[in-house]
Amino acid sequence: MSTTEATLAPEARAPQSARTAQNGTSHHGSSHNGTSHNGSSQHAAAQTRTERRWVDVCAYADIIPERGVCAMVGGTQVAVFRTFDGDLYALSNLDPFSGAHVLSRGILGTRDGVPTVASPMYKQVFDLRTGVCLDDPRVALPAYGVRRAGGRVEVAVPDEHRR
Repeated sequence: MSTTEATLAPEARAPQSARTAQNGTSHHGSSHNGTSHNGSSQHAAAQTRTERRWVDVCAYADIIPERGVCAMVGGTQVAVFRTFDGDLYALSNLDPFSGAHVLSRGILGTRDGVPTVASPMYKQVFDLRTGVCLDDPRVALPAYGVRRAGGRVEVAVPDEHRR
């Protein structure tokens, strides 16, 4: 497999019943119409300057709402999350506090209106839009552009991951 292909861990896929139940559902919002999602326009502008290629990760229906999946994107583990309202976010899967690749298994929520994921290890909370740890703002995860293209989810590969 080339380093720009994405693979979704089989155990991270939604069961067939969940995929079937979500077919035909109308979704709205910036992450559903093919635009990238991960925070402020300033953050999006920075992402646009450094990201050059979109990599297909999985079917949108494969990600259960309020859950995450892990995909190898450009040789890096990326956690892709789908919120209850259907928005998509992508962060590094590496928990900087434990050193384990586990964030895709984290608990989604909000803090003061900010979409978040709590690490399943030590429960630090990260802003899904920016990757900044809300419990220790000195720590931040890489955040990736993510978009829905038709029924598929794509993650932007930064220049340093292209080969």
